[in-house]
Amino acid sequence: MKVIGLTGGIGSGKSTVSQFLAELGAVILNADEVGHEAFKPDSEGWREVVTAFGRQILIPNGNIDRQKLGEIVFGHPECLSRLNQIMHPRIYDRVKAQLAEYRRQGTRVVVLEAPLLLEAGWTPLVDEVWVTTTPKATVLKRLEERSGMSQAESLTRIRSQLSSGERVKHADVVINTDCSLNELKSKVKELWQRLDRVKSFN
Repeated sequence: MKVIGLTGGIGSGKSTVSQFLAELGAVILNADEVGHEAFKPDSEGWREVVTAFGRQILIPNGNIDRQKLGEIVFGHPECLSRLNQIMHPRIYDRVKAQLAEYRRQGTRVVVLEAPLLLEAGWTPLVDEVWVTTTPKATVLKRLEERSGMSQAESLTRIRSQLSSGERVKHADVVINTDCSLNELKSKVKELWQRLDRVKSFN
């Protein structure tokens, strides 16, 4: 089984690349979605997050309001570090277990889509690191269109993450997504065909 770690900064096009890979036959394991599962109301992780940041981060049904939590932690490195200390080990364990299950099932290619793949030290879980990149101006435009975020909010999020240059240093594959969807789809297809040629699905 080949495990690709797909990462990149906010607004860099990870989800679009992930979607194209799924269409080509990859199984997608989304670390954010795993995180949602790991922090369901009244779970151990949920209790730790609520203890650390207060009940004001909850919506009426008991779920964590990710937007409110984001407002607290982004721009405050000590808060972000505390949140990551709670979340990362739990998500790692769940991802590792899910990868083992996919391997048992005979899955050929799994894409672990994880914004914090490098920061969280999850590279031992993957065979290759693929990094999506795009210019900051494009990221700001995407975030405004997608989430209605102001430039100041977007810049706060961007600065809280590893720089694109640092990510690229750890990349086996770099995908510049500052192009049309058709061009990006062609790039992803070429990379997929390279995987097929390598035939390294053990």
